Amino acid sequence: MTASSAAARAAARVADDAAHLLIVDDDRRIRALLQRFLSEHGYRISAAENAADARAQLRNLAFDLIVLDVMMPGESGLDFARSLRSESDVPILMLTARAEAVDRVAGLEAGVDDYLVKPFETRELLLRIASILRRAQPKAAKADAAQAIVRFGPFSFHVERGELRQGEEPVRLTDRERDMLQLLARAEGESVSREALAGQGGAANERTVDVQVNRLRRKIERDPANPQHLQTARGAGYRLVVEH
Repeated sequence: MTASSAAARAAARVADDAAHLLIVDDDRRIRALLQRFLSEHGYRISAAENAADARAQLRNLAFDLIVLDVMMPGESGLDFARSLRSESDVPILMLTARAEAVDRVAGLEAGVDDYLVKPFETRELLLRIASILRRAQPKAAKADAAQAIVRFGPFSFHVERGELRQGEEPVRLTDRERDMLQLLARAEGESVSREALAGQGGAANERTVDVQVNRLRRKIERDPANPQHLQTARGAGYRLVVEH
């Protein structure tokens, strides 16, 4: 079986939500080896033979990390990393045959996240990749949290913080109202049962859910008797109609 066919078989077993790595190296043999090895360890892999090829792929795909060789014909890995840093914060692991401190400093100054000298142990490569991805994860989590805002009419609700605003003005919520609104917002327009909205108390408190919903409606509806945002889902519970 050829290296390319082995890589394809390994890639077929990789999860769709696995981290996506871009290998940039002008050595076809190294590209194939890394592609097969990293695929076998659960990563989605794309490969580029030079900086121009890498740029073309970056225009169409989002990568979680770039494994970048320093010595390439034409635009070097250092020049490519320096240029990429002006427009992207995608993590970069640089591979190089140069072990001198001045070369490591040059790579770090170019904006790379880590530096691995050839030849290297494959286990060390895996550990460094995992470490970089862990460090990058909080950035993604913060971005997701910043986007976790649902909007309905003049209101915006930050789901994680439990903050409701009408325009720029905060709207005071009780703890139960906040919990209910978080459940409704996370359902993304689908109905939420009275039992779920009742929380820990379960069926014993389902009777109070209607009262709490009416109180919440008085805060977010222009006409609580004819709600536009927090609607009754007959036989199912309630749903929050949000903007997409």
